[in-house]
Amino acid sequence: MDDEQQLDREGRDAQQIRRRARKAKASYRYLFMHPSGDDLRTLAALVDAGHVQPVMDRTYPFAEIGGAFAALEQGHAKGKIVVTL
Repeated sequence: MDDEQQLDREGRDAQQIRRRARKAKASYRYLFMHPSGDDLRTLAALVDAGHVQPVMDRTYPFAEIGGAFAALEQGHAKGKIVVTL
């Protein structure tokens, strides 16, 4: 899948999530970031202040990185998959 197809798919997924959020009277915002030191600092400040709460599905030690990739490929994670060093 190329970048354009991936963005199209993510956009459709975001539309479905927005519909579900409205029904549940919840807020949802789709965020797509490009690598930027300034943006990362801003995002880190928002997380530190408690304004943004990252959702993590599971944390794997580096020794179990194969399991982390397997979980990622299954596509059922409810948040980020984190590998610790």
